[in-house]
Amino acid sequence: MSAQKHEKYQHLIGRARALSPTPCAVAHPCDESSLRGAVEAAQTGLIRPILVGPTARIEALAAQFELDLSMCERVDAPHSVGSAEAAVKLAREGKAEMLMKGSLHTDELMAAVVKRDTGLRTARRISHCFIMDVPAIDRVVVITDAAVNIFPTLEDKMHIVQNAIDLARALGVERPRVAILSAMETVNPKVPSTIEAAALCKMAERGQITGGLLDGPLALDNAIDLGAAQIKKITSPVAGLADILVVPDLEAGNMLAKSLSFMAEADAAGIVLGARVPIILTSRADSVETRLASCAVAALVAQARREDLKKAVA
Repeated sequence: MSAQKHEKYQHLIGRARALSPTPCAVAHPCDESSLRGAVEAAQTGLIRPILVGPTARIEALAAQFELDLSMCERVDAPHSVGSAEAAVKLAREGKAEMLMKGSLHTDELMAAVVKRDTGLRTARRISHCFIMDVPAIDRVVVITDAAVNIFPTLEDKMHIVQNAIDLARALGVERPRVAILSAMETVNPKVPSTIEAAALCKMAERGQITGGLLDGPLALDNAIDLGAAQIKKITSPVAGLADILVVPDLEAGNMLAKSLSFMAEADAAGIVLGARVPIILTSRADSVETRLASCAVAALVAQARREDLKKAVA
């Protein structure tokens, strides 16, 4: 069961290992979990870590847990806030192509990321994607946004969808199928998420969202199960085959992702998009495989961005 469960993550990790290790600023890796995660990702060939934080404390921690830091560059920073700011500065200067959260609070890292003059903002809204490895589904499924945008507006959702499409394309899905979720598959004026779903589909038709196939509103069963879609007589290239599930709000997304994790034995790698570089938000509860998958996803996104920049220059 375990090998089958991680098969899709192993494929992503294998693709990322074929690339050169991506320079990654690790903000404040001052506990065993975050430091070990960075070291294991380096040993797997996914990243080239730049450990940003109190150097003496990090080296003492490495000695305590017998972690080899020979593959890790170090940048000294006095505390968690300073670590976040220094890590973001490395990304702004192009010395790091991704960020990884260490043992600091997520709010501390994101505060440095979104600072207007010194952060990593772009024209895009910042959003989060879970890349789910669900044993019962034959493909990776992206769920967004279950961690950053609490009650996103229609404009926010346009960015959330585009970020997710760009992610799926970086993972090798040529034309991602995007299901805009609600509680039903018909537009109901009393259910705002159905109206927003229809609007997002029209935005895709008009070229405001590009690179994917959108359909919505769709209920969850119709989005991921062909049989359920056929029973409802839903004719759509997305229904039953969705690569991306766009939830109405953070509460719905959080419950969906955690339901899959705890009731369907799914793993959930996570990444933040919409900034200048991808940002890995790991949890102490994450398995080694999930941590490595998050790094692999970020490395593939960073590679896609490098290719886009080359095309823009050419």
